[in-house]
Amino acid sequence: MIRILEANQTGKLLERRAARFEEAEATVRPILEAVRKRGDKALVEYARKFDDLRGAGVKIPKEQLDQAAGELDPEFRHAVKTASSNIRGYARLQLPKPFRKALAPGIRLGQILRPLDCVAAYIPSGRYPLPSTLMMTVIPAQVAGVPNIAVASPRPNREIYGTAAMLEVNQVFQMGGAHAIAAFAFGTRTVPKADRIVGPGNIYVAAAKKLLAGEVGIDFVAGPTEILIISNEGDPRWLAADMLAQAEHDVDAAAILLTPSRRLAQVVALEIERQLADLSTARVARKAIDRNSAIIIVSSMEHAVELSNEFAPEHLSIPEMRLLDMVRHAGSVFVGPNSPEAAGDYAAGPNHVLPTSGAARLRGGLTAADFVKVISVQELNGEALRRLGPSITTLARAEGLEAHARSVEVRLGK
Repeated sequence: MIRILEANQTGKLLERRAARFEEAEATVRPILEAVRKRGDKALVEYARKFDDLRGAGVKIPKEQLDQAAGELDPEFRHAVKTASSNIRGYARLQLPKPFRKALAPGIRLGQILRPLDCVAAYIPSGRYPLPSTLMMTVIPAQVAGVPNIAVASPRPNREIYGTAAMLEVNQVFQMGGAHAIAAFAFGTRTVPKADRIVGPGNIYVAAAKKLLAGEVGIDFVAGPTEILIISNEGDPRWLAADMLAQAEHDVDAAAILLTPSRRLAQVVALEIERQLADLSTARVARKAIDRNSAIIIVSSMEHAVELSNEFAPEHLSIPEMRLLDMVRHAGSVFVGPNSPEAAGDYAAGPNHVLPTSGAARLRGGLTAADFVKVISVQELNGEALRRLGPSITTLARAEGLEAHARSVEVRLGK
């Protein structure tokens, strides 16, 4: 049964669990180097070994994607269209806006947006194939105007192939793990070199992204998934279901409930056991509940939010809007009893590719803005340059950069 702890008994539970990357990095380094040196040949070897690749190459023919789309159940097609519409609409709201403004006489400043040339999306398909992640990674890139979008998935199924076809993504590759990340980072004859790689994966995918960050852009290095729920009088069935929805992802997942109500804590603990009894994913969820999860008794709802900010959870569920102003660190916030985390995972609109392992202290989830460059623009007339000249030359000479100062003075006739 899930642990019920006092706030002062949590020990290391709310401390950030460090991902065990050292062993994973040692494993993936030779894979990265092999793909760098031998390209497609090494890539196909690894795909046959790890991804059950049967064909001669990793690229999936467009005809196979179109065939899968034609075989999709009507309900699934409708769900994809509904979710895609919301994801696309929300992504449009997230894009930075271009502008040009006269901020002072003679000085026009602005910014222009330019999409990345090529983006790669990694779509997990091991224990759980995730066509939802395909939508969450591809659609914001499309909204940003990225002209070249490629997708990798180690064991894609009909739903992943069909969703790619519905989104008009034709560059789909059957490859996974570190070799897929390497192929996108370096490029091969078959696989395009990406400017940025996005999407979740296992520890080997995360380790490969960590090692190659800088050589290729990444979204973030993801660790185990997590949810933190704050509640004082919620429906115990709903709370237990939300915790199990997170726990079923992975044995390393964490589901934490913070509550000032000892009675609610006890009822939710019993409800988790009841729901586990007939949950098809109980083998995974049980381990996550026993190892990494807990119900913590806090002194107040405000105390709960303080603890949440220390944890900086990937997913944060709060019972009412009044607490939102206190939230400083979270990947995504779900407000009210009718906003389950599963809604955000699939169809509400905001992205489900979110920072874990405390990265929510630094950034939020994946957005359309991750796929564009914001380029500053500045235009000064002669009078504006004369007005700014003394400040420019003084600062330049203070830094010892004489040519900077002279580049202004030569225009001013000095």
